[in-house]
Parts: sequence; structure tokens; C-alpha cells
Amino acid sequence: MKLAFISDIHGNAIALDAVLQDLQQKNVDKVFILGDICYRGPEPQRALDLVRALDCNVIKGNADEWVVRGVQQGEVPDHVLELMNKERDWIVSQLSDESIDYLKELPTQLNLGVEGIRIHAFHATPDSLFEVVPPTASDETILEKLVTSEAELYIYAHIHKPYIRFINGKCIVNIGSVGLPFDGLNKASYSIVEINEGSIQTSNVRVSYDVQKVVEQYMNVEYPNAEMMSKVVLQGKL
Repeated sequence: MKLAFISDIHGNAIALDAVLQDLQQKNVDKVFILGDICYRGPEPQRALDLVRALDCNVIKGNADEWVVRGVQQGEVPDHVLELMNKERDWIVSQLSDESIDYLKELPTQLNLGVEGIRIHAFHATPDSLFEVVPPTASDETILEKLVTSEAELYIYAHIHKPYIRFINGKCIVNIGSVGLPFDGLNKASYSIVEINEGSIQTSNVRVSYDVQKVVEQYMNVEYPNAEMMSKVVLQGKL
């Protein structure tokens, strides 16, 4: 069984197009979406439409929660709070009411059983949409924050920096970001998990897409924070 986990699309539908094409070529059996679908990108509605057309399991990320109810004080630095809510208001203006209701009702985690392998998937941590667990976190921190249920494989997103790590016989995977990678490589990121007779193979995949076209989209739609977001897309880092 070949599974794909994708997340943090952030309204970058062009990057998502490239990932979906790559998934077709790899003959993936099932796709799972770990949140942050619309916010901060030039095509929020099309990104969401592409996700929903997959008819797959989708969970909520912090940016989906922001679309629903706005960015609150304490969740981001004070000096960017007003601008990020301007971005949120623009995103909401591009989405249908039904789309916002869809985001509101998304669950927050997945517990999967695939050929005897237990997988726990969530956006940031099992208990929070917002908490940051970076690749450099200690083994103790990762076990405390992420390994909170019985499983063999733990998969999360949120930090936009993909990695694979093994601790005490557990496999922890961060799948990176489709639309806004932060690790200095401006290619979409997602993860594949292959399960065969109790064996697990995990891999992080990077996919090229037309970055310059996305930059042009930010400018053409007059996105509220177009200059900064264009730099993030071009450089692959915040």
C-alpha cells in the first residue's frame, strides 16, 4: 500500500498541481491532507477545490483555523498581527461561505491502521494546531510532544521543514510544505509511506513547479502582503 501525505498548501494551487501530477506518476493508493489549505496564497479557492476533489481524509491546520475565526493576539508577533489579519480577510473574500464552513468542521487528527501498521497523523502536535516542534528538537521533546499514542509511525506538518527521524523504535516524519517550504529549497514537499507485509518505507519528495508564475499571481491579485510572500516562495524560506 502506497500512501501520500501532503500539507501546508497555503493557497499555492500551482504547487499543488505539480504534486498531484507527481502522485499520479507514482501510482499512490491513498492521499491524506494534514491542513493549511488556503491561507497566504494567491489561489485559495482553487487550492481548496483541488483538495476536495481528491475525496480523501483531510484534517485542520492552524491556518485553516485562522481563516475561520481570524488571527488572535499571542498567536503571532504583535507587529505582524494586523497585516496577517488583512491577509486573512482577503483570503475570506476569495472563498465561498460553504468553503469556510468546510474548513470549520475539519477534524484535527487521524488514527490509521494500514496492514497492521498504526499511523498517528496531525498538523502540529496531537494537542495543538499551533505548537512548533522543530527538526532540531531533542529526542525527549519529540517523544513528549508528538509520541502521545500507541503507533509505529507519527506524521506531522506545520513547520515547513521536512525530516525523518527514528527514536526508540518509532518513526517520526515531518512532510514539509507543498506551497511554502522554509528549508531553503523552493520545491514543493510531501511524503510517501509504503507499507508491505509489515515493512515500512518512508520518503520525502521534492517537486519543481513554476515559482515565477506564483510570484506573478501574488502581484496580479493584489495580495495584501505580496512582496514578502513572493520572497518566501522564491527563496524557499521565511
